[in-house]
Amino acid sequence: MAELSEGAEQLNLFEFAAEPSRPPGPVLNGMYYERSTDMFVSFVLGRRHYEEPAKGCPHLKEWQERIKRERSI
Repeated sequence: MAELSEGAEQLNLFEFAAEPSRPPGPVLNGMYYERSTDMFVSFVLGRRHYEEPAKGCPHLKEWQERIKRERSI
C-alpha cells in the first residue's frame, strides 16, 4: 500500500453509512388530518404518501371526526 504524503488525510468512506440520518421529530405513519389544507393525508415512514380532501371524503363520518380529533397536524 502506498505511503500517505505529508499533510494528507485518509478518509473512512464507510463512516457516514454507519448511521442513517433521522428527522428531528417523530416519524409519522398512518392517516392524519392536516388542518392547514383541510385534507386527510397518509404518511409512510415520515414521507407524504396519499392525500384526500376532507370535503367529499368517502370514509364514515365517525372515522373522520376521530382522525380530526386524535391525529390532526
